[in-house]
Amino acid sequence: MLMLRWIFFFVAVSLTALGALTVFKSPDWSPWRLGVLAGEYGHWLALVAIAVGAGAWCARGPLPLALATLALGASACGLFVKPAFQASRIAATLPEKLTAQFGPVAVGRAPFSLTGFFGPNPEAAAIKPLHVTPELPLDFYPAVGREAAPCVIVVHAGGWDRGDRKQFPHFNAWLAHRGYAVAAISYRLAPQFKWPAQRDDVLAAIAFLKSHAAEFGVDPARLVLFGRSAGGQIAEAVGYTANDPAIRGVIGLYAPSDLIFGYVNTHENDMLKSPALMRQFLGGTPDSARANYTSASGIFHVTPRSPPTLLVHGTLDAVAWYRHSVRLDAKLAEHGVPHAFVQLPWATHAFDFNLHGPGGQLTTFAVEWFLARVTR
Repeated sequence: MLMLRWIFFFVAVSLTALGALTVFKSPDWSPWRLGVLAGEYGHWLALVAIAVGAGAWCARGPLPLALATLALGASACGLFVKPAFQASRIAATLPEKLTAQFGPVAVGRAPFSLTGFFGPNPEAAAIKPLHVTPELPLDFYPAVGREAAPCVIVVHAGGWDRGDRKQFPHFNAWLAHRGYAVAAISYRLAPQFKWPAQRDDVLAAIAFLKSHAAEFGVDPARLVLFGRSAGGQIAEAVGYTANDPAIRGVIGLYAPSDLIFGYVNTHENDMLKSPALMRQFLGGTPDSARANYTSASGIFHVTPRSPPTLLVHGTLDAVAWYRHSVRLDAKLAEHGVPHAFVQLPWATHAFDFNLHGPGGQLTTFAVEWFLARVTR
């Protein structure tokens, strides 16, 4: 039984260390996805922490060890419920914030609730595999129950050298069941293909969807670009430079908006080896490939005519610094572009993976509000 109490103690230590990722950014040497586990599934891990503390108390062994385990379990529990507390505070002002920028919408649910943790998963949605060109596949999700629907063009993440259109299918299905067609696209990857190949691929997808709009049940005049991480960078750069009135809005989740800023504010041995990724994507350094860095950075292309924009970013993002979205938020405000920036103080990269977690609930609420207004 003494050994059991020691096991409970070491589990409590591990849970507390994991819970600390809701306060501190993941170090470069650690798997950043543990931050997603702590921040977006922590409400379940809090129950584990309680059980560990109770188990240690009931097991036989030295009382100080049991008390230490109880203290650690309580600390872990507090850390794991912190995101829910912070999400509730953001939720209290989020409708007002979105109304001020985009206008009122009846979403039909609260931005965040504890009961949302137990919400049903999105129903499966039909997927139609298509090809923009033989080299550029596209997964099309028809809008459920709606004809001539607005279309959300989803640009995937992956550091520009990996990833594809298959990411986050549950989020795409959620959009389809809310009456939006979804075109999840793949684009050509670095290092074989350098910028602006990725921009050209998104523009080709837009032209393809417009030319087949009647066939696919899409309104060609109501398109929204939606990108995560590297895909958010591409979506912002295309949205702000295409000068296309059909692009009604841009959604960037944890996206780098200024690649020069990103390059000079990181180091060669960061979590993703980011400088090397940018060099192979853009063809060199900011000094040797300045034009590509500038054209790929949405922040340099904001004008008063830029599409309305929704940004969501975690303060603890160890992959794409949240300051990218802070700076783009300021640039959009400077030019009077309708926009909202939802900053999640506990969250790291990919916080929207769990639609029922604190980050997922706030993100889906803001996205639903934004889409309803800009595609009306």
